[in-house]
Amino acid sequence: MKQLASSLVIAFAMYSKIPMPRVNWEKENMQYAMCFFPLIGGVIGALLVGWNLLCASLGFGMMLESAGYVVIPILVTGGIHIDGFLDTVDALSSYQPKERKLEILKDPHTGAFAIIYGIAYGIFTFGLCSELAGVPANRKVWIVVVLGFMLSRSLSGLGVVTLRSAKTSGLLAMFQSAAKQRLVACVMAVWIVAVGAVMVVVAPMMGAAVLVVSAAVFAIYRFVAYKQFGGITGDLAGFFLVLCELGILAAIVVASRW
Repeated sequence: MKQLASSLVIAFAMYSKIPMPRVNWEKENMQYAMCFFPLIGGVIGALLVGWNLLCASLGFGMMLESAGYVVIPILVTGGIHIDGFLDTVDALSSYQPKERKLEILKDPHTGAFAIIYGIAYGIFTFGLCSELAGVPANRKVWIVVVLGFMLSRSLSGLGVVTLRSAKTSGLLAMFQSAAKQRLVACVMAVWIVAVGAVMVVVAPMMGAAVLVVSAAVFAIYRFVAYKQFGGITGDLAGFFLVLCELGILAAIVVASRW
């Protein structure tokens, strides 16, 4: 039980800015950390719902409400996943060999393509979020939104323990080596099935659209990671999470119009 509690703390300490008690980052305490990764998505989703209700009660405009939807996930995570997205975009845009791409991922400097794609990501996300603004009564949509943040992290966790690593060092490699991979993979599969089932029951067309888009993004992530980098890294995991959540949000917005 103590190991599970420590793994929970490590998961939130690593992938969020939520204050956590201090624990030792030992292999035994990290074995089940990825199992709790989807819970961070649940926290983000709950905060977005709270923001939606607050905006409705105070009469905030669409632009402020939409800005909150963009900023809240970044504040909760500290931007760790977007950092990986930007680093990966820089590496992919270099058109260099695999070894050089991996070096670019570690480069602390921000390239021009990271800035360009970062701005594009922000604009597109803001636009999609504006479609969710002002509809607090649509409970089905918001249930799927909350579960979407959990689904993306469940798929990310599954990738960590099932996909080949491009490096033998780094945070992702550390989590891979510490995790009980078969057990974590099974837990991630349970998360995916449970979250997906609830989505489909609550909003059949919307839930199905989210699952199809998420699966497609995961397949693309694996293909790109293996072909361009020889495997996944922590930055690539962030790249996947950002694109997956963007795809889920787009699927929700499109499906909600049908």
